[in-house]
Amino acid sequence: MQRVLALLAATMLLGGCGLFDKDAAKPTPLASFTPAIAGRVVWSADLGDVSFSLSVGQGDGHFVVADGTGELRALRADDGAELWRAKAGAKLSAGVGHDGRFSAVVTRDQDLVVFDQAKEVWRKRLKAPVVTAPLVAGERVFVLGVDRAVHGFDVLDGRHLWELRRPGEALLLSQPGGLMAWKDTLVVGQGPRLAGVDPTKGTLRWEANVASPRGTNEVERLADVVAPMARTGDLICARAFQAAVGCVNAQRGNQTWSRLQGGALGVGGDAEVVVGFDASDRLTAWRTSNGETLWNSEALQNRRLAPPRVTGSVVVMGDFEGYLHFLDAKSGQPRLRLRAGSAAIVTAPALVGNTMLVVAANGGVHAFRPE
Repeated sequence: MQRVLALLAATMLLGGCGLFDKDAAKPTPLASFTPAIAGRVVWSADLGDVSFSLSVGQGDGHFVVADGTGELRALRADDGAELWRAKAGAKLSAGVGHDGRFSAVVTRDQDLVVFDQAKEVWRKRLKAPVVTAPLVAGERVFVLGVDRAVHGFDVLDGRHLWELRRPGEALLLSQPGGLMAWKDTLVVGQGPRLAGVDPTKGTLRWEANVASPRGTNEVERLADVVAPMARTGDLICARAFQAAVGCVNAQRGNQTWSRLQGGALGVGGDAEVVVGFDASDRLTAWRTSNGETLWNSEALQNRRLAPPRVTGSVVVMGDFEGYLHFLDAKSGQPRLRLRAGSAAIVTAPALVGNTMLVVAANGGVHAFRPE
């Protein structure tokens, strides 16, 4: 009960402080420009309610998406054809984890449900709520609860293999956290740190700070790592909520760099550049190797951006009016703008082959390809 009350307190305090109240700020009008690349929306589909922390699963030639009612669908990347459909039987609290065969979701009843394509193979009741999409990798399912406890399960039979629990803290952030695989290590956000975990035993291999919060009260010191994170080579780059953006070397288990920037959503990046935006959607790009600032942009300020993705030479992100913005990764200059309906884009672009996919707040699924 104490943990639940702490979670509710954090949610109320952050919701009431107005720090991320973008509705109060006027969005920057979109400037006209001459597109430098071509692209188009190639297919669309409709989901049901998506009023939860949706993330998209990516497999060999397909995407896996879910709506809030608990229905999963695998959609072929080329043309959006439905490959299979499954139902979790309850509303969801987190997005889809997918390894190409198995998919995992968590319901609001705290059930972890695992599917082998369209067939449910097992479900387990969890101890705490989950808002981070499960990670399915290496014949295991990994779950990060809002209490920062990490659990490992056998993907085939649901056996609970281990639990890694950190000391409790006064406030907990009800927002998707960092969870990804790097080689034979599970990397997970633990407060303002990234932790490298042995996926077979649940033991800690290393810890490294993304930020070192120094607020005067518990709300100001709340700096959990938030999704999405960016992985390139040995570097994993992430945002610590309202504190900083930084990169950690997962091979050595130490911080490479950290730069102060307030913001609530994760980052995109590749071997050259890491891109994120603050609470007012002011964009910053840092050099991946050393954190040097490459460019800043206020061209999309207060446009309620979804998390970015860096691919090839462009940074791609959606906004509250359904626009997809393609910016030059080296300069931040606009290269292309597409319209994917009129509803707000709420996910970072997912990528399969040369097809990108985003989901809108009204349940619209839109696939597009730059050309």
